[in-house]
Amino acid sequence: MAAPTAPAQHFTLLYFASAASFTKKPYDHLPAPLAVRDLLSHLESRYPGFRKVLDSCAVTVNLDYVDLADAEERQRVIAQGDEVALIPPVSSG
Repeated sequence: MAAPTAPAQHFTLLYFASAASFTKKPYDHLPAPLAVRDLLSHLESRYPGFRKVLDSCAVTVNLDYVDLADAEERQRVIAQGDEVALIPPVSSG
């Protein structure tokens, strides 16, 4: 099921795997603009304990991976209408 379009002045945040299990939902709509660095702290305050999941997640903005180790990329601003995804590591076996 695709997430509905975000309301005006918001962006869509998609949760996958353990991120979806932790939040108990597949998506959120959050107010824009918001820097990637602020997204992670916002989510931790919204979902206490979520940091343990976030620390292992990849983050994409409009399907482009964000290098969270790069200070410049952490400054990237998420704009109205953007689609952000939290992608936990995938294991196979």
